[in-house]
Amino acid sequence: MADLVKLTDHGLYCPQADLYIDPWRGVKKAIITHGHSDHARYGSEQYLCHHQSIPILKARLGNVCVQGLNYQEPLYCNGVTISLHPAGHVVGSAQVRIEYKGETWVISGDYKTQNDGISTAFEPVKCHTFITESTFGLPFFHWQSQAKIMHEIHQWWQKNYQEGISSVLFAYSLGKAQRILANLDTTIGPVIVHGATHAMNEACMQAGVLLPATYRVSELPDESWCKGALVIAPSSAAGSPWLKRFEPYSTAVVSGWMAMRGARRWQAADRGFVLSDHADWPGLNEAIKATGAQEVLVTHGYTDLFSRWLNEQGIKAAVLKTQFSGEQANEAETEITEA
Repeated sequence: MADLVKLTDHGLYCPQADLYIDPWRGVKKAIITHGHSDHARYGSEQYLCHHQSIPILKARLGNVCVQGLNYQEPLYCNGVTISLHPAGHVVGSAQVRIEYKGETWVISGDYKTQNDGISTAFEPVKCHTFITESTFGLPFFHWQSQAKIMHEIHQWWQKNYQEGISSVLFAYSLGKAQRILANLDTTIGPVIVHGATHAMNEACMQAGVLLPATYRVSELPDESWCKGALVIAPSSAAGSPWLKRFEPYSTAVVSGWMAMRGARRWQAADRGFVLSDHADWPGLNEAIKATGAQEVLVTHGYTDLFSRWLNEQGIKAAVLKTQFSGEQANEAETEITEA
């Protein structure tokens, strides 16, 4: 049987169903795995995603034509059965299962196997071919528990608060920001968010996620609230005039890349907290094994090394070169700016 999914200049394409998965150019029909900008791009006529991703896509792309599906809900298209399955990456994230004449492919999108408490937890899906990311596809990457990292964040914030210093956390506006907020001890002090973070918080709350109260700068009772506050912002806010009002402050970056030696210095941050919305090395290997896939295609990340490792383990694997970027050390929030 010919490949169910092919790589084209517009992205991953299923010819039998005549639709694309996370295309990087505008197409007629696009299935979107989640709302990060390297997977959800403007210009397509019709979008399909999980219901929780609808407000996120509209916040990022505007009033686009978008249809929502529940997890495991089948959609039939020219003999092809399509369904979405939890990816555990961010709110509304999904793996795409495509079945035709007994052949099953699964496109993972981005995923993590650690349950963050706000995204529907990752569920492996049996398939013949699995297209996987490998953002952190090196044995070096092993995540600690979310509870431990949150404890470290609380200790850092508490110490700064007692010294009258604001605590600035640079974190992805979609994903890490909500994950931190949902697990935050807000009794320590006020929480202030950047406009980009606020917009994603609003979209996630429209999707049914419960988050604690936060403030934008324009909503503060007075400037004194800036002292000792926890400030959550995208890394694009670093060094901006927007941050000056919080001086003196201490900065921290929340990212899986903080596990690498020297990453904090490279980011010019005072602290680094190792928290990622992507699977670590054990998570990638466990997820792939659980699919039972006979063939694995590896996209963004350490693709060459990871595919070589899989072949050495007896799993047929090859690199699939796409335009997805995974978790970046710097996040450029170009879609939404602070008002």
